[in-house]
Amino acid sequence: MEVKPEDLVNTKPTYKRIQEYILEKDGLKAHTANIAEVKRMYGLSTRKAFNSEDDNVKKSPCSQEKIAAIEEAFRHFGMIDNNI
Repeated sequence: MEVKPEDLVNTKPTYKRIQEYILEKDGLKAHTANIAEVKRMYGLSTRKAFNSEDDNVKKSPCSQEKIAAIEEAFRHFGMIDNNI
């Protein structure tokens, strides 16, 4: 069996990999806050951002288009079931 270099790439779904997937597939830039928002919608764990803005700062909600793109990325990386 031949091993290709692309087979050795870690496919762990990091925020950066999710952002790259969304940009390549949909041409959208998803901020990490958008990804975290959708992760919370699905009950997926997020970590505390130590360099985040004050919690009292109003954040604009994620658009439906970005939510759909992030959900598709989650499916691609096996983070949520394809039937959801």
